[in-house]
Amino acid sequence: MRAVAIFLVLVNFTGCHGLTCEVSPLHFSAVQLDAGQGMVVMTDTFSNVFFLSGSSWTKLGSVPLKHVSVGPAGIWGVNNDDQVYKFSGGDFFPLSGLKLNQLDAGGEGHVVGVTDSDSIHCVNASNVSPTEQEGSLNWITLPGALMHFSCGPNTCWGVNSNQDIYFIKILPNSCFRNEWTHIEGKAVKAEVGSNGRVFVVNKGGNLYERIGISNKTPGGANWKHIEFEKPIKYVSYDLGRLWIVTECNLILECTE
Repeated sequence: MRAVAIFLVLVNFTGCHGLTCEVSPLHFSAVQLDAGQGMVVMTDTFSNVFFLSGSSWTKLGSVPLKHVSVGPAGIWGVNNDDQVYKFSGGDFFPLSGLKLNQLDAGGEGHVVGVTDSDSIHCVNASNVSPTEQEGSLNWITLPGALMHFSCGPNTCWGVNSNQDIYFIKILPNSCFRNEWTHIEGKAVKAEVGSNGRVFVVNKGGNLYERIGISNKTPGGANWKHIEFEKPIKYVSYDLGRLWIVTECNLILECTE
């Protein structure tokens, strides 16, 4: 990957390229997080779900989950058995049918996800609300194979088991039918922000942003390396804030 380094320290300070990072309200056992619609949600090592409420983390629902996502479609998650859940009425309720290993609610109303065998699935925005609790959804199976998947307003990005990176253009509110485009580089996680900015984390815990993305070049031009002192596990972007989970399970909030 072509790299332009941004040097940061894991304490409160303004970086040399205009980024300010500070430790979020303390929660030392964070595993995964997601930001969208002005909300930040996360899971911890005990499969508890929390959302950021002011200056503290508040437990969300009573269902243990390994992965949680928030976006225009609401708050969704999966448990250790790959059961899909949606948050409604103060708690998470299960949706029958497809089991997913990871999902994302960051698109324009649609929800996407991948199974433990790397098959790719999507629910159109018009179908994301089941008629009753413990209902089922009309998942559409898409071509390709991915182990991690994220969508924004115009594109979805994902990585496969070989750590190859792909993106695809999408239509608002609906599942896509276009072809995947391979992008140079290697990563284990991909994240599309609510404004379309794209970040990836590689096997070594290095964080990159895809720059040069536009309507004419939806796949961008090259990768910019955002360098931290500690390896990164998870990243999410919303409303001008870059949220990061470090290898030591610390959450950072970075602004430009």
